[in-house]
Amino acid sequence: MKLTAQEEYGLRCLLRIAKEGDAASLTIPEISEKEGISSFYVAKLLRILRRGGFLKSARGQSGGYQLARPANQMIVGEALAALGGRLYDPAFCDEHSGRESICANSVDCSVRSLWRAVQTVVDRLLSKTTLQDLLSGEEQMSSWANDLVKVSSLSGPFSSPRC
Repeated sequence: MKLTAQEEYGLRCLLRIAKEGDAASLTIPEISEKEGISSFYVAKLLRILRRGGFLKSARGQSGGYQLARPANQMIVGEALAALGGRLYDPAFCDEHSGRESICANSVDCSVRSLWRAVQTVVDRLLSKTTLQDLLSGEEQMSSWANDLVKVSSLSGPFSSPRC
């Protein structure tokens, strides 16, 4: 239950392209150099993001990668889902049941409830965050995210996450 390198680097590549603006494009070597990620890995990440509908590409001398739609229409949670998934998945309990085929706590598990609540908060935050929001800078983003978490936690009890 953690962010993977693929999710982190993929989001960084997407953000790097967004920083260039709507009309500009970047090549794999340019992104690789600016982000300090191997060209091979950048190519893999951009392929995933293009297939997910976040990027479009053009071949040729003036080619490269551009955002497929404006940054304010790209939800960070959707991009992370395309790159890898969620922090907590209900199947996690089945995969980590110990020596038994079914977890000893499968009927009444307070830990599972905790992970579901964490995932709900993460989903709420990521579903309200756009790529445009991430362009604002660390201090402004930190303030915005803290305010959003405070408002979300007061809006009602946690419901079951989308499974």
